[in-house]
Amino acid sequence: MRTEDLLAAIATGLWRWDSVSGAVSYDAEAARLVGLLAEPVTLPEAAARACFHPADWLEIKAIVDLAVAEGTLAEARLRIVDEKGTVLRTVRTRSRPIARGGSEDGYYLLGTLQEVPDPLPGTSAAGPPVTGDWRRNREAFLLDAGRALAEAMSTAEVLRVAAGLSMPGFSPEGLAVFGVQGERISVIGHHGPRPGADHPFHDIALGTDYPAAEVVRTGRAVYLPTPEEYRGRFPAAWSLGRPRKRRSWAFLPLIVAGRTIGAWMAGFAHPVSFSPDERSVLTTIARMLAQALSRTALQETERELADGLQRSMLPASKPDIPGLTVAARYVPTGGGLQVGGDWYDVIGLPSGRTALVIGDVQGHDVHAAGIMGQLRIAVRAYASEGHHPDAVLSRASRFLAGLSALDGPDGPDGPDGRYGPRFATCLYMEVDPVAGTLDIARAGHPDPAVRLADGTMMIRPTAGGLPLGIDPDTDYPTTRVVLEPGETLLMCTDGLIETGGHDLETGWDRIRKVFERPATLTDDPGALPSHGLGSDDLEALADSLVQAVHGPPSHHTTGPLADRREDDIALLLIRREAEVCLVGPGSAPVRRTAVTVAQAEPERIAGTRQQLRDMLHDWADPDQVESAVLMLSELVTNVLVHTDGDALLVAEVSGRHGSRRLRLDVADSSDELPHRRRPGELASSGRGLLLLEMLADNWGVDPRGDGKCIWYELYEASPNARPDPAADGSAPRA
Repeated sequence: MRTEDLLAAIATGLWRWDSVSGAVSYDAEAARLVGLLAEPVTLPEAAARACFHPADWLEIKAIVDLAVAEGTLAEARLRIVDEKGTVLRTVRTRSRPIARGGSEDGYYLLGTLQEVPDPLPGTSAAGPPVTGDWRRNREAFLLDAGRALAEAMSTAEVLRVAAGLSMPGFSPEGLAVFGVQGERISVIGHHGPRPGADHPFHDIALGTDYPAAEVVRTGRAVYLPTPEEYRGRFPAAWSLGRPRKRRSWAFLPLIVAGRTIGAWMAGFAHPVSFSPDERSVLTTIARMLAQALSRTALQETERELADGLQRSMLPASKPDIPGLTVAARYVPTGGGLQVGGDWYDVIGLPSGRTALVIGDVQGHDVHAAGIMGQLRIAVRAYASEGHHPDAVLSRASRFLAGLSALDGPDGPDGPDGRYGPRFATCLYMEVDPVAGTLDIARAGHPDPAVRLADGTMMIRPTAGGLPLGIDPDTDYPTTRVVLEPGETLLMCTDGLIETGGHDLETGWDRIRKVFERPATLTDDPGALPSHGLGSDDLEALADSLVQAVHGPPSHHTTGPLADRREDDIALLLIRREAEVCLVGPGSAPVRRTAVTVAQAEPERIAGTRQQLRDMLHDWADPDQVESAVLMLSELVTNVLVHTDGDALLVAEVSGRHGSRRLRLDVADSSDELPHRRRPGELASSGRGLLLLEMLADNWGVDPRGDGKCIWYELYEASPNARPDPAADGSAPRA
């Protein structure tokens, strides 16, 4: 005898539910127990749900979810109802979830159905109650629905949440949300049978005889518990729409701050009487839905405004500079309108060169963005007139100072209610791609950083003045930097450096780890880095720099200060194309830096010492590094003390790791050659050449037509392996 026949003999049916497709299969006995014809049948979930009391259906779903999570047996009692909602019988079900063929995404639910006999008069029914605490279920449902709607970040997400609501005791079979536009209403979201564009109520006039239109006009809900009531109250809508698959409807207004912004329709496949409790649930959901739609609509409008404003402030296309590869990023702050005062620009100059500019206006609000837009236009106008970098920033500073004067001295909370004056930092760079020279003027902005051809990052100290807008008469000296083939320069705002609780020093350390990484292709310190990196690699480097601040790694690299992540980021990467043909199989890239120390700026000697230390960060002998720094200080100081001109310093590291050579040249415009002296024990000067003889592996003085150059060399190899200066005729000369 078959198992099905044996179970049928004891009035027990079998059923199976597929969690993936939602199909519910009954054998003949189970079909009879749920009020269907006594024959095997497979129904969709919605049709199977119509056989059970809505409250019981929700309860069994919760019991099944618990059984699936714990891998236990699910057991419950269910009331079987007919089309009119009359209870036919009570059945007891036991079921167990079984995985679908090893799939982790779904399962089969296999169970039995058995009728529970009615209790005798004067006795109480055994077992647990048929339904749970409906009021408690309602409160839990409203809490979950409110949380889900509050977390939705877009109108589409709100509509998805609304479509997935399973209300306690009466789950709707279809939902629709209507929005108001002038004198018309239209469907902005729906769930269930999808109305097409040709549906009679997809887009209708507000005066149409349709429940949703009446709800918007009056601001009062319309409940239609039966098709007869629908047909009697709205005969025109009934004849056009023919909503024959549903048995009850609820149309509720979506009201925000006393204004009706739309309507919400819930359609039910089974009759619903809309009791006071049910109406209370529907009304609460409608209020939460209205608030969520209003909030997300405002957020989407703000995002669209911010995106449009920011796009209008940035270059429309990727800059194309012959001989240079450029990558740029702008990341707005995470708060407010996601718009602030950071910007960058690429400007074609009358001379045929290109100007790159990056800046940051004080503040992270709409006012800062407005000032940024005006300042950006002013800088572009001054640059397009052909002014040099120092003149461009001087004029921009006067422009911003005049602009701030119009705002008055009071802040936004002042008597006149206007914003106070703002200042801005800026870095302006004029690029000659042929010669590789960069003429840089800086107004209170962070210095640029350069990644050398071998991957070493160095911060390039540049002369600068006060931020724009503080003092209209401030001068902005220009610094010339040479970008060698294969080198990459980084310009950025302070958001990239200081975000995450970092100060200037620790922020640069964080950037260094990312900036130097692309050149490290192997763990072998003597291996050659890649030279011919393409534009995709520069784009990947820009993404990596942003990820170091806003990505998951940033949470593990917070700085010593209070965490600060609400700052804009703008950055520009410029790489000069490497001359691959000049790099032979046995050669290595050269590190080179050039710095000018003016007579009036002796304090810049400290910056040159730090640059040299950065160049020699992986030098084998730390004592040699300190010797190199000491000789640099001595040579540059001698120029500033004993001549009337500036000191031009050029440092170069060449060769492979472990056997490299450092050559440092200090040139000046004086024709007077240095002389050896024999300083006394208490003398404060006269020991420069003695230090060179003691510390340098090789040194000399080269006369030039416009002055002289004093140089020295250090070799990284051990003293026994260092070359003999006399062997190649390069003995010191003075």
